[in-house]
Amino acid sequence: MFKDNMYKDNYINSLRNDIIEVVEEYLSPVALNYGYSEVPLESGIKWKPIVLLIGNYSSGKSTLINEFLGCEVQMTGQAPTDDSFTIITGDSHTSSDEETRVTEERDGKVLLNDPEYPFESLKKHGQKFASHFRLKKVNSDFLNNIAIVDTPGMLDSISERDRGYNYQEVIGDIAQLADLILVLFDPHKAGTVREAHISLRETLPERTFEERVHYVLNRIDECSSLTDLLQVFGTLCWNLSQITGRKDIPVIHLSYSKSAVKNKTLNDEGFLKHLDNRHEKLKETVLKTPHSHLDNLVSFLELHSTRISHLLETLINYKKKMKRHNFKTFIRGSVLSLFISGFAGCYCFFGGYDSEISALVAFSSFSFLMFLWTIVAKMFSSKYHDTILSELDSLTILNNQTREDSWNSIKGIAETYLKKTKGKFSLKKVKKDFSSIEYVDMNETKEFREGISEVTSIHPDEKFLQMK
Repeated sequence: MFKDNMYKDNYINSLRNDIIEVVEEYLSPVALNYGYSEVPLESGIKWKPIVLLIGNYSSGKSTLINEFLGCEVQMTGQAPTDDSFTIITGDSHTSSDEETRVTEERDGKVLLNDPEYPFESLKKHGQKFASHFRLKKVNSDFLNNIAIVDTPGMLDSISERDRGYNYQEVIGDIAQLADLILVLFDPHKAGTVREAHISLRETLPERTFEERVHYVLNRIDECSSLTDLLQVFGTLCWNLSQITGRKDIPVIHLSYSKSAVKNKTLNDEGFLKHLDNRHEKLKETVLKTPHSHLDNLVSFLELHSTRISHLLETLINYKKKMKRHNFKTFIRGSVLSLFISGFAGCYCFFGGYDSEISALVAFSSFSFLMFLWTIVAKMFSSKYHDTILSELDSLTILNNQTREDSWNSIKGIAETYLKKTKGKFSLKKVKKDFSSIEYVDMNETKEFREGISEVTSIHPDEKFLQMK
């Protein structure tokens, strides 16, 4: 078994490095060149797997993190206690045999500019965000292969102006990096907070995959009775069905803090002894994240290769349209110039001028008219360029939902690139880039999927569960 585990570890690391290498070699140069991304795509996937926690300010995110790690890493309380995005990761330079504690802290300005971490793309959210972004290192075995992101509690009345940055945009950007997202609710606010509604309805569906999002009804020990819990649970189910638009009810984990219950009298525990506390199941799910991370890397490769291919396909179709338009314009100009110059030559010839002078008049007229037509053609071309931009959907085929989703994600990028270049880019270069991305999309992703299947067959997933 030890040899199996070693082989599995080596194979996983090799597969992971190969995926990152493909992204770095094929996708990133194209993504940067066409404005698909502002930073190399591999910068967001080189680091360890990320678990993102979001929820109302009183949903118990910090308490859950503290219990996972076995120490007070995050401040807890009934009222909002922390309005920062906190990256919590392990400290490889300290011994886990020591008392578990925070060994190092870094502020956002340093963290956003450190190439070791995948957060460079978050710099666009400005200085106000940077002052609410930080990192904590903890000497805990729990964090050997994962990092946890704690977030400011979601509220009802707070706005972007109040926070000083776009909260939903930040959540979306981190959600793109995350391999697992835990959405926590408490019995007092079962999914009714405005920011939670926006996150679940718009932000997460646009920036991540449904299977990565897990719902948790936390602090259920604060329900007064089983009847009270059932009412809260029913309310949350109803709210989630309305917010997410799903016909089925997603799995909702019921959880509570064991330490909180211990501080109560035995009589207060009541109905809890009849329920399965999913706290340990959540811990197990979090610790399995490294395995899902590998699958997520392939999904990342598939998603971006598909979208970049769609972007390049759009640019190729633009060039083809412009080429047809310019060719038709040239033919019209040539025919018109030939007709007028021929008429001028014939007029001279039948007017008594010899054939050489008549031919010279015809040729000079044709040359002058074509010169004028070239100027007019540029005006027509510019106008047609604007027409295409106003009818951008005509550059792509949207015959299924996948294509529509892909188009919605790259339409703005295509428009920006066409405006920036004014359509003056090399069709040959775009076709070459398209071929290389298509190769990745059609071949590399398939091979990596087969590699993941081989990993799964080596040995069960217990290797990834490193719980104490």
